[in-house]
Amino acid sequence: MALNLALIFIIPISFSLPSFLTQALPNQASNGIDRWCSKTPHPEPCKISLGRPRRHAPRGEADFRTMMVEAALERALHAEIHVNELRRRCSSKRKLAAWLDCSGLISNTVFQLNNTLQGLKATAANVNWTDADCQTWLSTALTNLDTCRAGSHQLNVSNFISPVVSNNVSELISNGLAINGALLDGQETEGEFPSWVSAGERKLLESPPLSSQANFIVAQDGSGHFRSIQAAINLAVSRRRRDERITIHVKRGVYREYIQINKNMNKITLVGDGMRHTIISGKRSVASGYTIYSCATVGIDGAGFMARGITFRNRAGPQNGQAVAVRSASDFSVFYACGFEGYQDTLFVLAQRQFFKMCYIYGTIDFIFGNAAVVFQNCIIYVRKPLWGQANVIAAQGRIDPYQNTGISIQGSRVVATPGFARVVRSYNTYLGRPWQRYSRTVFLQSYLGSLVNPAGWLAWENTDFAQDTLYFGEYKNFGPASSTTRRVNWKGHHVITSAGTASQFTVANLIAGNTWLPATGVPFTAGL
Repeated sequence: MALNLALIFIIPISFSLPSFLTQALPNQASNGIDRWCSKTPHPEPCKISLGRPRRHAPRGEADFRTMMVEAALERALHAEIHVNELRRRCSSKRKLAAWLDCSGLISNTVFQLNNTLQGLKATAANVNWTDADCQTWLSTALTNLDTCRAGSHQLNVSNFISPVVSNNVSELISNGLAINGALLDGQETEGEFPSWVSAGERKLLESPPLSSQANFIVAQDGSGHFRSIQAAINLAVSRRRRDERITIHVKRGVYREYIQINKNMNKITLVGDGMRHTIISGKRSVASGYTIYSCATVGIDGAGFMARGITFRNRAGPQNGQAVAVRSASDFSVFYACGFEGYQDTLFVLAQRQFFKMCYIYGTIDFIFGNAAVVFQNCIIYVRKPLWGQANVIAAQGRIDPYQNTGISIQGSRVVATPGFARVVRSYNTYLGRPWQRYSRTVFLQSYLGSLVNPAGWLAWENTDFAQDTLYFGEYKNFGPASSTTRRVNWKGHHVITSAGTASQFTVANLIAGNTWLPATGVPFTAGL
């Protein structure tokens, strides 16, 4: 099963907000800190943080939001100092592994909160950022902290890490999400393309992988600039002028290495020779001592990442449990005609806005999971044969907060068994998803559901009724042998969607604001239904 990470997505356009957000926040006449904080999900941390000397009373809703994000950033910076001090106390491999995860994740939380504050100022000045962008960054910040906690729990060193993340920073971020969510107008974002996309990069991913178009070439036979993908990325970033995109052509071959694209490595493009020919392969797993976060063959945090024609593989095998091929928290990222191979937890869509087009995803248990706002379009989801006695589950969405604007949307795709699994498919159960967290949200739209899918459709979390009233699992106009919903689970949170308006909230245009950034990439996409 997947770790207890939180994945979240908000559909602000048509879903009703909780009652405290449908009421007006206090006006300027009711400017006591206590009264403002009483309207938030976590009033006590709010009162403590904003009630300190030199804190002025909020001048309005927008000012209250800014103050809450500033308070969260202050606590996050304190957590960053604390986690750095823990380094000298890493007396075991497990403590060191948890510390490495949390150090990077807390640093990224500070980064996301700084982005949010800059975005709020930019929005106020009518610059290109929007409140929806800020909601994405706040969602990522909260997910980072939960990922840190989950890893330490997995390694049984929670007591070592918990003091770092038990300083109300999560509660303050959650308050910020709620306040910002109330201020979102719920309309599709229009405007200019993001600054990370230039006119010269249009259709890059549609064109053949010509070495003449690449800044660097990686080839195992020595015919390129590098034999290692990571070496090419590192040098390219160090030599980059300004903020230009770096395109790396990875020639055919199996590259047995682990790739890390950190938060400062923006606008990296990897173009392979096709998913059958260019393969990045690793074998780390939780069973071999890594966390779910650190076992990824490829980890991506830098914004604007693109990949085409590459297979990302984790070859640890089903006997080693959780083993991630790709972990992505890259905002405005695109994977086009790529493969993702693994068994349990193959593809970790951790956070931010992501788009997958014409990809193949292989796995068994929770093999598409995470807390990104992500759309899979025209992909083939291949279910593999699990270990005897196991059930297959495609999606495990882990939204931990009702105001996060994240979710997994699978549109116009196919769910089928691999040839090896097809021969024994009747001996195993396969489900569309299960609730990883209380506010999990996953939808299948206009997709082919093969006969391998159990008629119930969805699986309870560890034989409990956890989250069945608070999740959102949806199905809209699917087809194929298992598409009938007459025998689906009878959960309050399961929805047979009949309204195109409701279904449209999970499309490229609305879930990931794709109309504002995908056209410039040249990747073909369908904006709506």
